[in-house]
Amino acid sequence: MRVLLGAFGDPGHAFPMLALGEALVARGHTVALQTWRRWEDAASAAAMEFSPAPEYHVFPTREAPLKPYAAAVRAARETVPLVRSFAPDVAVSDILTAAPALAAELEGVPVATLVPHLYPHLPPGFPPYSIGARLPRTAFGRALWRSTDRLVGRGLEQGRQEYNDCRARLGLEPLPYVHTGISRSLALVATLPQLEYPRDWPQWVRVVGPLLWEPPASAVAPVAGSDPVVLVAPSTAQDPSRVLVRAALEGLASEPVRVIATWNGAPPADVAVPANAVMVDWLSYSKTMPACDLVLTHGGHGTLMRALASGCRVVVSPAGGDMGENAARADWAGLGVRLPRRFCTPRGVRLAVRRALRLQRAPVEAVARWIATHDARARACDEIERWAAS
Repeated sequence: MRVLLGAFGDPGHAFPMLALGEALVARGHTVALQTWRRWEDAASAAAMEFSPAPEYHVFPTREAPLKPYAAAVRAARETVPLVRSFAPDVAVSDILTAAPALAAELEGVPVATLVPHLYPHLPPGFPPYSIGARLPRTAFGRALWRSTDRLVGRGLEQGRQEYNDCRARLGLEPLPYVHTGISRSLALVATLPQLEYPRDWPQWVRVVGPLLWEPPASAVAPVAGSDPVVLVAPSTAQDPSRVLVRAALEGLASEPVRVIATWNGAPPADVAVPANAVMVDWLSYSKTMPACDLVLTHGGHGTLMRALASGCRVVVSPAGGDMGENAARADWAGLGVRLPRRFCTPRGVRLAVRRALRLQRAPVEAVARWIATHDARARACDEIERWAAS
């Protein structure tokens, strides 16, 4: 097949699409990837054709007002020539990336969606997605959350109307359903089924497991000793003041643990690294986490999946986006401890790490075994091939 992939350029969205592209190429398919230019070398190294995605102002401001989805309309029109020249049999678009999906539809190409995190469309009576609330355990709790369904529904309906206005500007028919960024032909959900609340799944949804990818980097070893190893793995997009790393270095300095901390960027000059810690600018999670006992993270989906795949318990202190949801699911599944942002202090980190290290290892080990024995890349390719042939 000829497969067009389109992804938002943040690592949490680009990495799963790069993993999918590599797997499709390995099966003999011809793949083109449209995403931000920063991933051009990675795509080319995997024998994918690369096309830079339009990068420009997306959100309205007082100085630059925009209609909803104005950037998507412009980007879709700019992407149509790519679709025509590459002539894909099918397209797979990231859930946040409307332009390649719209451009493919304009050219009559079937479109699937890659959801690189937990599935966001929850049934009635479930807590609203991303607020970080756990599944209710009582009838009263279910009734309480059901009372919010109308409010959530109004927001989803507004999103549907705005997206349909975007489609009208492109000459496309309106969609009758909410969560318009999710294909009703095929939606691949690249997360752990163990983190999804029990439900009846729509027939177009396939939970395939985490699609893991990372750029080349080196492993980092802790200081010598036999104490448990804690990796501090902060978000690349949140927490610019490095609150989590600062709290961890101070709070764990006198604990019987060995700390590996990464800044994911230049470290401030005013931070002291204690004797039980190693601090680096960047490291390979896939090479470092298997030697760790616990990962302290903001809860970005990719980092959380890599930690669980490595058999690590987690402490999740959400900083934004869907991190609150990820923290709630890890806590619900018995895989780690949720540390609210307001408690992300040296003392809060210290107590959360102590509690997490006392958790039973069996649930995390079971998840790690599931990931090792269920090839998410192969499953995703199988589903795309089956869908394309239908």
